[in-house]
Amino acid sequence: MSYKHIQELDLSKDFILPCKKDNLETIKQFISIEKPDFDGSFLSDQLIYGKDGNRIYLVGLGEDKNATQIEATFRKFAFETQKNWNSEIQLYAENLDNIAVQKAIIGLEMAQYKIGEFKSNKEAQKEVSVLIASSKEIKEFILEGSFTGKTINKIKALVDAPPNVKTPEYLGEWAQKSSKEAKYTSTVLKVKQLEKQGFHAVLAVGKGSIHPPVVIINEYKAKKTDAIDIALVGKGITFDSGGLSIKPSTNLHYMKSDMGGAAVVLGVVELVAKLQLNINIIGVVAAAENAVDANSYRPGDVINSYAGKTIEIIDTDAEGRLVLADGINFAIKKYNPEYIIDLATLTGSVVRTFGYAAAGMFTENQEMANTMSKIGFDVHERVWQLPMFEDYEADLQSDIADIKNFNGKPIEGAINAAKFLESFTENHKKWMHLDIAGVSFGASQYAKMKSATGFGIQLITNFIKEKAGN
Repeated sequence: MSYKHIQELDLSKDFILPCKKDNLETIKQFISIEKPDFDGSFLSDQLIYGKDGNRIYLVGLGEDKNATQIEATFRKFAFETQKNWNSEIQLYAENLDNIAVQKAIIGLEMAQYKIGEFKSNKEAQKEVSVLIASSKEIKEFILEGSFTGKTINKIKALVDAPPNVKTPEYLGEWAQKSSKEAKYTSTVLKVKQLEKQGFHAVLAVGKGSIHPPVVIINEYKAKKTDAIDIALVGKGITFDSGGLSIKPSTNLHYMKSDMGGAAVVLGVVELVAKLQLNINIIGVVAAAENAVDANSYRPGDVINSYAGKTIEIIDTDAEGRLVLADGINFAIKKYNPEYIIDLATLTGSVVRTFGYAAAGMFTENQEMANTMSKIGFDVHERVWQLPMFEDYEADLQSDIADIKNFNGKPIEGAINAAKFLESFTENHKKWMHLDIAGVSFGASQYAKMKSATGFGIQLITNFIKEKAGN
């Protein structure tokens, strides 16, 4: 889709009229029906016709409490009706504030995502130009909405891609192609470089796979200084069999989504570069396939790490925290960022805690927690803080290594994983861990099976915007 700002509606052509619940007075001048079968309820829409036979789409924005989810109503509306659109359609935006315009564009763009990339008979993509009618100056919000929606679609395609295509090296190729398009720097460290630099935990997780692990380092620097404001670290397990602690076969095919955190990091760096925010950020993705082979690491092994700490392996299915440990420690030692945030589809425990409504948030920095929580509610990508008490550290003690990777108990799993990661942060004062296992991938009305949600792009980008002063 393409988007263009216009000053006034052409009432003889098709257009979209958004309307809050029970507030038809705001659009009454554009419709000839005194009482349409429509009240503006959230996620509702109604087609009526103008005097010239043109289509008028009434789109319900719902109540004030629905303002954070405007994307959802525009996505649903476009997904269901765009097959009937012509090459151009207008959107009346005079009654929308700037953020609502941006969210509407995101929703329209999200409706363009087609999950069937690997079908032999792919549905042709229809090119539509959306003309946004408003007397206000909204071009930058249209542009940001378009960039954001397109980025969400790109990272959803990554998460939904099959694991035989989406190998660790494929993620590296994706990053390098993206860096050329969006004008940032991308470096991909392969096995020999990982060995030389000491990414022992990443190598251990990936050594059972025919697809070698990589570490991707994306750098976007808009300031003249080299100081890094924010480092993002993503878990990039492109397929998780569980290793020798193999998972049950039920839903194993969904383990292609275990790189959801990496996808957010890759997408956010690209989006920040396209938005040209005045900030210096890096994105580190520790990518590996956790496979079963004669070379696979074992329960009972003791491995090393980038931090120099030894780790006793209790469960090879607790592999995400191992690659993150190397990525986090590398980012801190190499770049000394002011803020560091890692994202991962890390534990089933966080899903049992929050279901599919929120991500688990872990940090000792309350300023970061408050900021991220507020942003999460604003963009409807909610996070909820869980405790990081010292009491939980006892469950990570090992007799034969510095730390163990799993407590073996059916309790406190998400906290246990966060405490493990904390031990590799060099006591960084502004570190946050987000466990997005329940919100990155799930059921929706837009696919027959579970699929990627795009969670995290708006959350993290808006955090970066706040720190950049935008």
